[in-house]
Order: sequence, then C-alpha cells, then structure tokens
Amino acid sequence: MKKLQGAHLRKPVTPDLLMTPSDQGDVDLDVDFAADRGNWTGKLDFLLSCIGYCVGLGNVWRFPYRAYTNGGGAFLVPYFLMLAICGIPLFFLELSLGQFSSLGPLAVWKISPLFKGAGAAMLLIVGLVAIYYNMIIAYVLFYLFASLTSDLPWEHCGNWWNTELCLEHRGSKDGNGALPLNLTCTVSPSEEYWSRYVLHIQGSQGIGSPGEIRWNLCLCLLLAWVIVFLCILKGVKSSGKVVYFTATFPYLILLMLLVRGVTLPGAWKGIQFYLTPQFHHLLSSKVWIEAALQIFYSLGVGFGGLLTFASYNTFHQNIYRDTFIVTLGNAITSILAGFAIFSVLGYMSQELGVPVDQVAKAGPGLAFVVYPQAMTMLPLSPFWSFLFFFMLLTLGLDSQFAFLETIVTAVTDEFPYYLRPKKVVFSGLICVAMYLMGLILTTDGGMYWLVLLDDYSASFGLMVVVITTCLAVTRVYGIQRFCRDIHMMLGFKPGLYFRACWLFLSPATLLALLVYSIVKYQPSEYGSYRFPPWAELLGILMGLLSCLMIPAGMLVAVLREEGSFWERLQQASRPAMDWGPSLEENRTGMYVATLAGSQSPKPLMVHMRKGTSAGGLLYARMTVSAVCIRSTDKMLSCLQGAHSSAETCLGDFKPEICGEEVMVVG
Repeated sequence: MKKLQGAHLRKPVTPDLLMTPSDQGDVDLDVDFAADRGNWTGKLDFLLSCIGYCVGLGNVWRFPYRAYTNGGGAFLVPYFLMLAICGIPLFFLELSLGQFSSLGPLAVWKISPLFKGAGAAMLLIVGLVAIYYNMIIAYVLFYLFASLTSDLPWEHCGNWWNTELCLEHRGSKDGNGALPLNLTCTVSPSEEYWSRYVLHIQGSQGIGSPGEIRWNLCLCLLLAWVIVFLCILKGVKSSGKVVYFTATFPYLILLMLLVRGVTLPGAWKGIQFYLTPQFHHLLSSKVWIEAALQIFYSLGVGFGGLLTFASYNTFHQNIYRDTFIVTLGNAITSILAGFAIFSVLGYMSQELGVPVDQVAKAGPGLAFVVYPQAMTMLPLSPFWSFLFFFMLLTLGLDSQFAFLETIVTAVTDEFPYYLRPKKVVFSGLICVAMYLMGLILTTDGGMYWLVLLDDYSASFGLMVVVITTCLAVTRVYGIQRFCRDIHMMLGFKPGLYFRACWLFLSPATLLALLVYSIVKYQPSEYGSYRFPPWAELLGILMGLLSCLMIPAGMLVAVLREEGSFWERLQQASRPAMDWGPSLEENRTGMYVATLAGSQSPKPLMVHMRKGTSAGGLLYARMTVSAVCIRSTDKMLSCLQGAHSSAETCLGDFKPEICGEEVMVVG
C-alpha cells in the first residue's frame, strides 16, 4: 500500500466488517440483520412433524401391496435390512446437516458451494411433487364430502355415470356361504364412480387433449391449498401445532379400522395372504430393490423436508434418538396399515367368492376403488368411509406441510433480508402459483398428467440428488470434519456403523437403485392407456432437469472464483467463510469467530476493499481466517500503518498456528 500523508493517519479507521454492532453507534440493526428465523415452540413439534412427514399415503396404499407381491412376511427381511443400510443413516445425515447449520436446502450448501445445484434440484423435485400431491388430497376431500350421506354414491349402479357393464359386486349367499361371482367384463360401481364421475376421464381423448376443468375438483383443490396455507401461515410455529392433531389422529383411526377389520368374517384370509412367508422370493433381486425403494420414498429422504424441519431445532436437540424413533415408527406403521387393509380385503374376498389377489390393488386404485367398495359391504358404511378418508386427509396434509415449508424456507434463507419479514405474503404467493399450475390436474384428463408427474418428478432425479449429497458431505467436505461437527452438536461422534454406511453402503445401494430404474425402465401407463412418445420424452426431461441442475450449479460456483480452473474448483469445494452453527454461543473450535449479535453468522475477517476508506486510507482486499481472531488487533495495527504491500501484514501470521490458511483474495 502507498504511504499516506499524516493528515490521513490522525484517526485510524476500523474496517467496517471488523466492527461489531456496538462499534457502529446508532446503526439500525434491523437493516443489517435479517428477521429472526424462528424455531419450534415445543419439544415434540419437531418429532411429530417428522412422523407426520414420513408416515403418509404410501404407508397405506403402497407398502401392503409391495409386501404381498414380494414374498409376504419374507419381504420384511430385505425391508428392515435396507432400513438399516439406507434409511436410518441417510435420515440421520439429513437431520444433522439441517440442525448444525440452521439453514434450508439451498443455503446449507455453504458447506461446499460447488454442489449448490443439488439444493436447487431438491426444490424443483419437491415443487413438482407438491403440485400433484395436493391434487391427491383434493380427491380425498371429494370422497370425504361424498361420505356425508346415508347411502354412499358408489354403492349402487343405475346412476347417470354408470354403464351397462356396471355390476354390483356382491356375492349372493346360500347355506354353503358365498357363491363366486363371474367378474369378467364387469365393472364395480366404485370403479365407475371414480373414473367416470370423479375424474370424468371419458371426456378426455388422452394426455394431449385434457378436456374441460371439473369445477368440483377445482374447488376441492382450492380448499386443499387454503388448508395448507392456513397451517403454514406462521411457518413452523403454526404447522408445529397442527401436527399434534394431524400426526396422532391417523393412528386412532387406523386402530379403529384395524379392530373392525380383524373382527370381520374372512379377515384371516387377507392377513394370511398378506404375511405368508415365501422365502424363495428373496433369491430375486427385484425384491431387494423393491424394499430399498419403499424405504427410500417412505422416509422422504432427499426431498429437503427433513433438513428443513431439523434447521428449526435447537443446536443440541437429540436427533440421534429422534432418527430411530421416526424410522422404526414409520416401519411399524406400514406393517399395521397392512393388517388393517388386508383384513378388510379378506372379508371382501370372502363376500365376493374370489381370491384376495383379484381385489388387491396398489396406489390410488386401492384408496379410491377397492377400499371404498369394501366399505359399502359394512354396516354403517358412510361412517367407516368417512373415517378412512379423514385418515388419508391427515396423512396427506402432514407431508404437504413439509413440501411447502421446504420451498419457503429454502428461498427465504437465500434472501433473508427481503423475504423473512414478508414470509406470510411469500408463502401465499407460492400457494397461489402452485394452485394455478395444478389446474391441469382438475381437467377430464388430469389423471394422465398426475401419473406422468408421479412417475418422473421424483424418480431417478431424486436418487442422483441423494447420491450427490452423500458423496459431497463425506468425500468433499470430509467424513472426519462432518463427524467432528456432529460431536460438537450432540456430544459424541457417529460410530463405525454410520460412517461405513455414509462412505460405502448407502451410496452403493442408491447407485444400484439408479441403475435398476434405468435398466428396468417401463413407459408410463394408466389402465389400458399408453402414453404417447412425446409425453414420455417430457417426463424423462422432467427427471433430467433436476439432474442437470447439479453440473449447472458447479459451473456457476467455479465461474465465481478466481485463478486457474483447478484453483477455482478447489475454492468452490471448500466451505464458505460463514459455514457453521447459526448462533454465536454454539460456534466453538474453528467456528469461534462470529460478529456479535448477527442473526446470520459471519466469521470475523479482515475484508479490505480496493478503494479509499472514509478516512482516505488506500487498501487492498484481504481475507483472514476466522480462527485468527486473537491476532485481530495486531492485524489492524498493521493495516492502518504505512506498509508497502498487503503481504507485509501477513508476515506476522502463521497459518499453521491458526489452523487454517490465510489467503490474499485480491
């Protein structure tokens, strides 16, 4: 630096980034620091939110079907093994990232800015899922209102939406029990109610000609978004209270349905069909892949919801204990749901006189066709139908809360000074935008679009995101540093089991899932309808878009750095200067230096801009490691002196003592 005239040195000037709020006089802190991010208001808020997020519609309509088609009781062997290899470790990893940093899926990539594209990919995936998931909730609301009657509308034929193929599938009994029905070329009233009245799918020629908007579905979708918005109105402070009901009440209804189901005649046939072990299935790779897929999607890993919820925890929350409670509780819930579902299907099988496998279906077919039909065979059928769909509503809302909170939190953490004070307005705009984008799903051919979104929005793209996250944290950031961060947070380091899974077992399993999904690729279909090539291409591009965000994010991160390509890559891979715990009192060890009073922690650094200070001091731009805080006064004296170069000031600093490198930025 050039020598300065004495007049400029009469009053030393402190660089602005070295000044604490108390040094800045009457500066308005509301301008400098973002509004308070918020936390859970109770100890159970986080735990119940995670349970509600993980225990969703898939536990009811996907797990039981996958179990009986993949070996029955034998399916539990690969299921719990995959839970141990993939489910629990990845669940704990995502919670640890969120709680340690108190940041959402975008800002958390301060841990390694090179991989910020993975956070953007998470947002794209969860946004697409939220659009069609709320449409499923709209269907549930439709059936919920339809159950408020003395006779269920899908109980009988003879309505305007029924065709000549409609047949009331009820076995006529004699002294020997039920006589088998010939179900060939017939359609149940519940199936025609679903396809011809609720969906009105006959009004569409295919995905390319969706037809008109169904006003009743449009209103149900609007109601679903209004409910979601009101519940996330104040962020986790409001949704954290709603889950006390939505996460616990489904268990009460599930217990009632289970008790009612097992007391029905023929229930044992369904349960036996559901759990009879067929160990020869374990020799098939398909069974192991199916178990891993069920764990992967059931726990919601990679969607950002777990990371978001954990980011609102206190720094020392025992997420290690919570991980086992939620993951094992989710598995047990899936098994219990299977008993409740298949006990009723066994009764239905006996009444119709047909095998269980002819009435068992997966996905929406179980929730909106088979189970509603079974309800019509019970006394007080509207009551049981209402309970079933109310259970589905509460199960679905919990997951939808997580999806929306993930999006809102990620964006507000990225732009805290602008959006946190207006979080309510921003949340409302997100809901309105997603409602408008979801209107295509309320048309006559909306189910075709829903199937396309379901098949591709969170398929191979989600696996790529989770693999990238796992490798970035353990290989780039470093497994030792990550374990050290967890030790700072929880008081102990993860054991060999977690480290082995994070380093080898979990990524290898996910890679096998990815390869399997590509090799066994099957075009989308809905019933007998086959999607045209352009729709398949659109779906594949939808999945590829989330994958492409990762290299795009890498390119942006590298271009922001200076130097050769290798130097840029190294700099972009390292944690940002302000990576670490959110609150100053939690920043220990290498994270000790923060600006006092800052809601968004910044490491103490000498940041000398190229230019002239208020006192006329010319300086170069220099960044000093946070752990050199004890040498700050010495550095200040050096910078305010009349040295010939910035490097001279660094001569008194020993990086090997500080523990981090000291680097001239420009």
